[in-house]
Amino acid sequence: MTSDTQAQTQTTGSCCSGSAASSGGCADTGAVTTVYAVTGMTCGHCEGAVSEEISALPGVSSVKAEAASGKVTVTSAAPLDEEAVRAAVDEAGYELTGRA
Repeated sequence: MTSDTQAQTQTTGSCCSGSAASSGGCADTGAVTTVYAVTGMTCGHCEGAVSEEISALPGVSSVKAEAASGKVTVTSAAPLDEEAVRAAVDEAGYELTGRA
């Protein structure tokens, strides 16, 4: 797994952490967080493959895939089309079974 892939599987902080919070610049960004159920992931490589494909969707700002739970948490600027997410997961070689 490359360092790029590892970074994609980690959750990014919100606007309320780090310098934005300390400067009082925390505002509602309107981001949408959705948790999906994905079958077939068994390891970090699987997590990276799913994260990479979903991250390529327009508007996605972060993806955290967890093989152990089969859950993929996606943060995006607006609600995503579930069929687009399904296609991305399929492209990675796994199956989206719906929202978790």
